[in-house]
Amino acid sequence: MKAEIINIGDELLIGQVVNTNASWMAAQLTKAGISVVQTTTIADDDKAIKKALDQAFVRAQVILISGGLGPTKDDITKKTLAEYFDSKLIFHVPTYEQVEKIFAARRFPVTEVNRQQAMIPEKCKPLFNKNGTAPGMWFEKDGKVAVSMPGVPFEMQAMVAEQVIPAIVEHFNMDAIVHKTVMTTGMPESMLAENIKDWEANLPSNVKLAYLPQPGIVRLRLSGRGKDRQKLKAEISVQVDKLKKLIPEIIFGYDDVSLEEVVGQLLIKNKKTVSTAESCTGGYIAHLITSVPGSSGYFEGSVVSYSNRIKTDLLGVRTETLEKYGAVSREVVIEMAKGAKAGLKTDYSLAVSGIAGPDGGTKEKPVGTVWLALAGPQGTEAKLFYFGEHRGRNIRRSALAALNMLRLKLEQ
Repeated sequence: MKAEIINIGDELLIGQVVNTNASWMAAQLTKAGISVVQTTTIADDDKAIKKALDQAFVRAQVILISGGLGPTKDDITKKTLAEYFDSKLIFHVPTYEQVEKIFAARRFPVTEVNRQQAMIPEKCKPLFNKNGTAPGMWFEKDGKVAVSMPGVPFEMQAMVAEQVIPAIVEHFNMDAIVHKTVMTTGMPESMLAENIKDWEANLPSNVKLAYLPQPGIVRLRLSGRGKDRQKLKAEISVQVDKLKKLIPEIIFGYDDVSLEEVVGQLLIKNKKTVSTAESCTGGYIAHLITSVPGSSGYFEGSVVSYSNRIKTDLLGVRTETLEKYGAVSREVVIEMAKGAKAGLKTDYSLAVSGIAGPDGGTKEKPVGTVWLALAGPQGTEAKLFYFGEHRGRNIRRSALAALNMLRLKLEQ
């Protein structure tokens, strides 16, 4: 099964709006076992829309279209689709009732322009838009399907997830697809692949593995295809259990859960609190921790000790330690962690000091050199990492490595 995505909007072409719809729609289609063969972005122009549809119907069985369904004159998609599918526009009462409901809730009158939202091509199957006034439209042609949806992301996303994908699967009588994502951290993709190569080679023929790396994390996505969904789930569960025995320490969760969420759950479970003392990450560890709802229950605060003065004045790092070993050292980061734990009165404290780059490196301490420390009830430990030359990736990897140190300690 092949699909094409068509995104309509002048604002997308001129860079005024980032086209997040395309990547999101592609991900949902892929999860459903539908291959995306092309993504096309075009202007609000009837000729461009018709040409894109002509080409898409040659390449794909499913065409998802977003954008151009607003009430203003520059939104011409609905009128163009009616012409393309040789259909007249008719008044659709359920859509108009939705328009009235939304405007009543906002205490606005329904104008004639807004009433036009209820005019839809007679040959389409309307899709209810619970979040807006423009309905989706399902067209069929020569055994193929084209679905037009609003360009507003949250309107489109609800429609795709709840109506479009299930309808496509049913319409084409597709096999069941089951996905399971194993989240790992602390091991590079190449090393991970080497460690699990025998397991991967012995996967069932209907189960495929995809490596999805990002800085500091490698997602392992298992995808199974078949007629029996429950049997697929059981097969994949068996393979995940085998994988857990091979790489237990680097698996931190499943199905795209974040490392900061897992750490938060462990802190709550163990009834512990944490603080951070950050130099090269500039508060990014604290940012990740506090991005999780409910983090106020276990996170007390952070000291962003970017300068040596703050390290000494607020964290109690000794001047002689800084002078003898330098800010990026085991000795300094241990004192930072101890100082934050004591000063902020937490059970655990994470500390980081490193050379994020692109400048500041030396032969002995190149860019990417990072020391992490974890102070806890059982004492303080420190680890040295070399993350590379890219500043942004160094900050991200440092923060994830710090959170992983805490995760491993909490799981003991």
